[in-house]
Amino acid sequence: MHPLSDWPAEQRRTIHGVLTDIDDTLTTEGAITPDALQALHALRAAGLHVIPVTGRPVGWSVPFAQSWPVDAIVAENGAVALVDGGTRKIYQQDAATRATNYARLQEVAQQVLREVAGATLAQDSPGRETDIAIDHSEFSHLPPERIDQVVALMRREGLHATVSSIHINGWIGAHDKLAGARWIVRELLGRDLDAEIEHWVYVGDSTNDQLMFQHFPHSVGVANIRRFEAQLSHKPRYITRLERGGGFAEVAQALLQHLPP
Repeated sequence: MHPLSDWPAEQRRTIHGVLTDIDDTLTTEGAITPDALQALHALRAAGLHVIPVTGRPVGWSVPFAQSWPVDAIVAENGAVALVDGGTRKIYQQDAATRATNYARLQEVAQQVLREVAGATLAQDSPGRETDIAIDHSEFSHLPPERIDQVVALMRREGLHATVSSIHINGWIGAHDKLAGARWIVRELLGRDLDAEIEHWVYVGDSTNDQLMFQHFPHSVGVANIRRFEAQLSHKPRYITRLERGGGFAEVAQALLQHLPP
């Protein structure tokens, strides 16, 4: 991971879109800080697309989609997006598939609670429609061996499972953060993300951002990603000096100071 200052100016000038995680990337202690919010406004004013892609539930995401200056928010690890200023939801799966999967996900969630000592559902679970989440660092603490146990159980039961900075997420379906990013760029902008990948940057902070770090030639980790560095098979190319929202504001500044006139 190179210092963000090593990112060549000629590459920054070509960026026209920012995809970003939310928790501990845009937010600090669960809330967006003034510097990160100002960074979002500045990016929009400069004409850049900004799309958060998060493991958080769609219900939790609604107030942010309605108040932040972003093009959309992709929630639940790529399954659902909030568009039109947070007033409309679109899904990757049809209603019947979602209903079937939801019932199965609740069964697995209860199995996790029975079999993994100390496991609790994330407090934002009522807002989830297409996945389940176990809290490991937001309001309760699970040690690494229990986190591994939850992940193994979910995968054994046929779920996809990832670990964010606060939750263990499990879902059914082929979607993930990268698939969700490709989908929303196509749905919202009518464009092929892979065909223009050199013009986007991804910003994240955790192990569940590894697929994005691997895929995007321009990827940045905010400084608190050091917490997970030993667990990362794929690291971001660059790293900020500051953590969380301050780090995101650094990325915005790095882009804005090199925009073409």
